[in-house]
Amino acid sequence: MNRFLPRVLMTPAIATLFLWMIVPLVMTLYFSVIRFNLMQPEQSGFIGLENFEFFVTDPSFWPAVLNTVLLLGSVILITVLLGIAIALLIDEPFPGRGLVRVLLISPFFVMPTVNALLWKHMMMNPIYGVLAQVWAFFGATPVDWLTDWPLLSVIIMVSWQWLPFAALIFMTALQSMNREQLEAARMDGANYLQQLRYLYLPHLGRSVAVVVMIELIFLLSVFAEIYTTTGGGPGDASTNVAFLIFKQALLNFDAGVASAGALFAVLLANIAAIFMIRLVGKNLDK
Repeated sequence: MNRFLPRVLMTPAIATLFLWMIVPLVMTLYFSVIRFNLMQPEQSGFIGLENFEFFVTDPSFWPAVLNTVLLLGSVILITVLLGIAIALLIDEPFPGRGLVRVLLISPFFVMPTVNALLWKHMMMNPIYGVLAQVWAFFGATPVDWLTDWPLLSVIIMVSWQWLPFAALIFMTALQSMNREQLEAARMDGANYLQQLRYLYLPHLGRSVAVVVMIELIFLLSVFAEIYTTTGGGPGDASTNVAFLIFKQALLNFDAGVASAGALFAVLLANIAAIFMIRLVGKNLDK
């Protein structure tokens, strides 16, 4: 009885995992190899890999892949660099540091749709937005961000939301730093740049790898910011892979092609995850 008790206790979790992940994946595999248009479900039938061919030969496919890579790389670079800078700035005690930490972390808890609406109407509106008012104050012509710089606008929105996460991880990592080494380095005459290069950055190496891995996985599915603000446009200027799948499913009503695109996205996410897990493992072994 004792031998089977752990398995019995694990059964609900395994069943939930099976229903939550395996069943949708199998259904996606099934729909990816059949012709299934939501407007004409009676004309469904097995077509093999045609859906995959149609998805990767879509004129919007490579722009979407490029936009996804640019979005990932830009947001990760911005959040890591600014996150380290913010963590270092508030690492030393000062009056009100607790309040500052809470305010810095709070944007991460804003829902993506709310975040997008905030930036769209409050910050980037070319008529009454904050940035437009700043431009007008200096006598410059306000920029219509969502029309002229759609992908950059999305990058700014997503970076603003994920920056607190990176800063929090780096702040936590700095709490475990050996202060005696810092004091010894200062007594030996090391300036701040030398301390940053030889003490702070090596200590933050593992945290950087963790932040990059987590953001890389989650940022592959950025959708709400694009849907709420630019709608993937103008043209395909801000369309990423996730939004392209949405267009195939709910604008073109082609569930088969959308399922093929979803499997492509899953494959892309798994490749990125495996690469980053190995990178984090190497950092942890050092």
